[in-house]
Amino acid sequence: MATSLQMATEILPAEDGEAEGCVQCQLGSKLVLFVTGKCHWGCDYCPLSDNRRESPDMFANERRCTTWQEVIEEGHAMRATGTGITGGDPMLDLERSLEAVKQLKAAFGPDHHIHLYTSIPFATDRAADFGAAGLDEIRFHLLDGTVNKYTDVMQACVDAGIEVGVELPCEPDKEDQLFSLLDQLHGSPVSFLNLNELEITVGNQENMDVRGFNLSGGITAAAEGSADLAIRLKEASAELDFHLKFCSARYKDAGQLRARFRRRGQATLRPYEVLSEDDTILFGAIPTSLEDATGDVNELQHELGVSEGWIRYDASNQRIELPLSVAEDLAEVLSVPVLLVEVHPTHERLEVGVVHLNEHR
Repeated sequence: MATSLQMATEILPAEDGEAEGCVQCQLGSKLVLFVTGKCHWGCDYCPLSDNRRESPDMFANERRCTTWQEVIEEGHAMRATGTGITGGDPMLDLERSLEAVKQLKAAFGPDHHIHLYTSIPFATDRAADFGAAGLDEIRFHLLDGTVNKYTDVMQACVDAGIEVGVELPCEPDKEDQLFSLLDQLHGSPVSFLNLNELEITVGNQENMDVRGFNLSGGITAAAEGSADLAIRLKEASAELDFHLKFCSARYKDAGQLRARFRRRGQATLRPYEVLSEDDTILFGAIPTSLEDATGDVNELQHELGVSEGWIRYDASNQRIELPLSVAEDLAEVLSVPVLLVEVHPTHERLEVGVVHLNEHR
């Protein structure tokens, strides 16, 4: 029977042997901590956006952070059960990455699962530092496609109590190298191999064109041939002593990312807001100047019997925010603009749509 790979966009049950970091990520419960944009390797498939590439800034999910307190606030805002530390390459700022593990464990407790990505076969004595800090899982990106340079540090991590895995893009033109890697990983300190579907993005499209990769079709950034190769690799790994997981581009975007947005939205909804089927936040609004705000809010509360907390003035956008159902009723009788506003459930609450509910005069 042919091996089938999970490609759906809903939350899927975990596979036997799947890394805990993946299980939590699929639930949308992992904080994504981007500790640095520094990276020396210049991989031609790197999808990193220009505002993060080589940047020294930290981002917790979509929020730019300058303090650990801000990182922890974002973790609380999404009720995070764990954190994935990424970059760039986190080990190019090793001390900050180590401090991140310490800060997160102190804030959320020992059960807060932390995994970290790196391409660097770092000094083996530092593995004990990360193990003592509480790092649960480390994922190596093999720069040359082999484990030779990484075996010592992988074993040091295992000895420090850290689960070790490998994570790579499934490049369609690296078939021989990837099949060879399966044999190398069997009997190694590695307990899992994650293959991500190769993506063609704005940041890497020119390089992908040079290598002759095309989009696989449909509404996806996936490179043609990546998923097919992953299927054959998964079939070949069935009798080996590590778990192979394939993560499609579509599932990363429409599954994991959307699950994280949904989780944050549910945790941070204001009383007058609702979560849409697309996992965005919806509410009603009436544009109002700052000088008129207090009087207009008081009048609406009195006339409509709206409780405090169910109506709010947003000074930055100069609008009164209130339940969408109330706004729809007001749109029938008011001559001033009444709006439906849609925002992403992120810290910045990026506005993605505004609809006029009435024809104002």
